[in-house]
Amino acid sequence: MKKGLLITLEGPDGSGKTTQINLLEEYLKEKGYEVLKTREPGGTSISEKIRDIILDNHNVKMCGMCEALLYAASRAQLVNEVLKPAIEEGKIVICDRFVDSSIVYQGIGRGLGVDRIRSINEAALDGLCTDITIMLTLPYDEGLKRKYKQKIFDRLENSGEEFHKKVFEGYLEISRKCDKIKTVDANTSIENVHKDIIQIVNKFLKCN
Repeated sequence: MKKGLLITLEGPDGSGKTTQINLLEEYLKEKGYEVLKTREPGGTSISEKIRDIILDNHNVKMCGMCEALLYAASRAQLVNEVLKPAIEEGKIVICDRFVDSSIVYQGIGRGLGVDRIRSINEAALDGLCTDITIMLTLPYDEGLKRKYKQKIFDRLENSGEEFHKKVFEGYLEISRKCDKIKTVDANTSIENVHKDIIQIVNKFLKCN
């Protein structure tokens, strides 16, 4: 493999992305691949500071467009500083959320429009595209039920049930329109979800 890959995991809050990313990282390393794990927003010193601003519960006056632009700014830094160099070095990068999250959360959830979010992020991505996008599907009410076990919610998690319903519906909408997005039922055991993800990733690796 001359160039690396960018694998992104998407899904509503509570879908178990973090657990599955850790399992996927472990699996690929055991197979001998060099793996880099990162997240959005975040992944660099600058991007993590932007993350703090976005998720801070004190920033209740933040408008949807400000939120979208902050996500894009964080993404631009991650692409430039981490993602492109790692892929050029032949690493498999696993990213917890990417541009599809902005399309769903800000474009659909905040009502800014999918096309506007794509336009905002075109410059941030600087031509970078994901190779595989794995979307964990989970009914929004089940996701919220899982999240309620946490004692502290961030600003996005505190956006209300109607917002999270729009996010859930948004994920279903974009997954139907994009062949690159592979859906996995997250409303089952951790082991079954991991097996389904491995099957998708292995099929892609064999074909490339």
